[in-house]
Amino acid sequence: MATTTSDVVRPAPLAGAIDHVGIQTMDLENAVAWYQEFLGGTVSWEMNDGFSALSRQRLPGLARVVEVAAGGIRLHLFTRTAGTHAPPASEANQFQHLCIRVGTAEQLRLWRLRWMQLYESGRYTFVRDEPATEIDIDAQGMQSFYAYDVNGLEVEFTYQPDAAEGRDSADGSD
Repeated sequence: MATTTSDVVRPAPLAGAIDHVGIQTMDLENAVAWYQEFLGGTVSWEMNDGFSALSRQRLPGLARVVEVAAGGIRLHLFTRTAGTHAPPASEANQFQHLCIRVGTAEQLRLWRLRWMQLYESGRYTFVRDEPATEIDIDAQGMQSFYAYDVNGLEVEFTYQPDAAEGRDSADGSD
């Protein structure tokens, strides 16, 4: 059956915010502690049971979910019962990267310094034993560094000097 223009569903434009990022981890306590200390996050809620049938179907062995909130960012860290799934290889990212925008070049430098302090502290176990990159500046003046979280997921921190003038993060800089 052909779809006519009047049949096309057109929801309202997105509000511009991602609700949360789900991150599977083999060491939930390590991941929660890391995000609390690194991002200054707090645990908003956690769930140990009562998962819906759909959640249990999609994530066999789902054992626990903890939400860590930092500013407007919410992370749903979760783990599954051993033996119910194959852990992801440290080289196989579940997503390519998550990008967090900061307001100034100085804040970018301070976030990188914070990451390096915690990485070098020895208090956390990292799946990928790699330090954060240096801060890179592209041809348009955007500044970024990349680092891996304790689970081996890549996070980019970026400062976009002309963000106030409406620069879109979909400019191909990722």
